[in-house]
Amino acid sequence: MDSLSLISAFQSEGEPLSLRPFLIIMISVNNVTLAYGKRVLFDEVNINFVKGNCYGVIGANGAGKSTFLKIVSGEIEPNKGNVDITPGERMAVLNQNQFAFDEESVLNTVMMGHKKMWKVMHERDAIYAKEDFTEADGIKAGELEEQFGEMGGYTAESDAATFLSELGVKDELHPQLMKDISANLKVRVLLAQALFGNPDILLLDEPTNNLDVETIAWLENFLADTDKENNTLQQAAGEKNILLKRVQTQRGLYEQAVKEMKKAENHLTTTLTSTNKSPEQKARGF
Repeated sequence: MDSLSLISAFQSEGEPLSLRPFLIIMISVNNVTLAYGKRVLFDEVNINFVKGNCYGVIGANGAGKSTFLKIVSGEIEPNKGNVDITPGERMAVLNQNQFAFDEESVLNTVMMGHKKMWKVMHERDAIYAKEDFTEADGIKAGELEEQFGEMGGYTAESDAATFLSELGVKDELHPQLMKDISANLKVRVLLAQALFGNPDILLLDEPTNNLDVETIAWLENFLADTDKENNTLQQAAGEKNILLKRVQTQRGLYEQAVKEMKKAENHLTTTLTSTNKSPEQKARGF
């Protein structure tokens, strides 16, 4: 990636191997090449994204930051190579199309961010709506209810409403159609959609666009407190504070963990040394 750079919020270089965390790769970019005519954006790109890290893609305008995120998300197919994601991990992407959900309510738009949950909910409702409801339908509905519950479906509406309220979208707007709210509110709804349901992998393309200072601060704090088992990959263009704050928070947690582990090692060494002393040495205070 000659024209782009990556910032990672978690770096273990320079620490002893015993202090480095067990690395789990969640996203693997393999030999990715993309060109538009004679312009080559990416040539044989190979990079792994490790679980629990927050990454930022930085570069000049037109360098291909958004394009790279679209390749990772599967929206754009590279000319060569592939992107592998750990099976079972759920990816969420900040949608840039403000008109994609015009006919949906604000609340439903947020819940649609968890695609599997949304699909299961509609499959379940379709079964319950059948006039010739059979025993097999009952069994299938029960299976769907279990899946729905495991994905947090029974609190989905209240969780979505909480996200919207915290992002400054008032309660009275939640049942309105997306086409009937202002453009700056649509951005907030789409951000809530991406964050909804605690995705394993979160791709954010310039997430602070059209957000006020208070909402940016909320997002900074939210990402800083997000489950450290997840991945965040975002494009940092004009507003880099949100990424840098997460980098500092994550790095601080890591440095504190290293200190605690070193302290424990020193304590263990002292204890073992004391245990291995002869009775004569202990009596003499050696």
